[in-house]
Amino acid sequence: MLLPACGGGAGDGGSRADSAAAGSGGNLAPADSGRVASGGGTIVFLGTSLTAGLGLDPDSAYPALIQHKLDSAGLRYTVVNAGQSGESSAGALRRVDWILRQRPAVLVIETGANDGLRGQEPDSTRANIQAMVDRARAQSPGTAIVLAPMEAMPNLGQDYVRRFRAIFPAVAEANGIPLLPFILDGVGGVDSLNQQDGIHPNAAGSRRVAANVWRGLEPVLRRAGE
Repeated sequence: MLLPACGGGAGDGGSRADSAAAGSGGNLAPADSGRVASGGGTIVFLGTSLTAGLGLDPDSAYPALIQHKLDSAGLRYTVVNAGQSGESSAGALRRVDWILRQRPAVLVIETGANDGLRGQEPDSTRANIQAMVDRARAQSPGTAIVLAPMEAMPNLGQDYVRRFRAIFPAVAEANGIPLLPFILDGVGGVDSLNQQDGIHPNAAGSRRVAANVWRGLEPVLRRAGE
């Protein structure tokens, strides 16, 4: 499965699934604060250009589509899109403290794709993701953490691909946190589901990504509501 090169700039927009700034200041504001007061809180998607929806209308990025699925399912959460194009796991780690100050109900971590693209040492990526989990548990103990696995490009060699793939189930198992399905399952390498760069999902591909995410996320939210 091809690893996306998650670079470029994320567009701004007025989606219900807010796009959070990448800086260390300001508020991570939900699109509809009334929902938070009367419902389940916020779900923050911390991620790369896959999450930011590079090249898509903001309403077509998969976090916005997850908001529609939540509404249809009667799950009263508000989605915040904290995707940042081109970001490494080290960059996500630098942003996570700011995000955690908002005390999200759920933090979905989608990171590592750009690490793999650059051939970064898998142990370093794992350490950064583990540090995010540790900070979340220390700073916002009530936040449920969900991890999205990534894949490395095969041209980096079988050993690297194997070690990189092993990061995500290892972190999930060590910390007892849910692991989503691979979000590009059925999308990566499929021309009709990707933009002209052959890397980032188009609107149809984004719907498939949202379905993959929802398959793993919905049971977590259902359990949290019991």
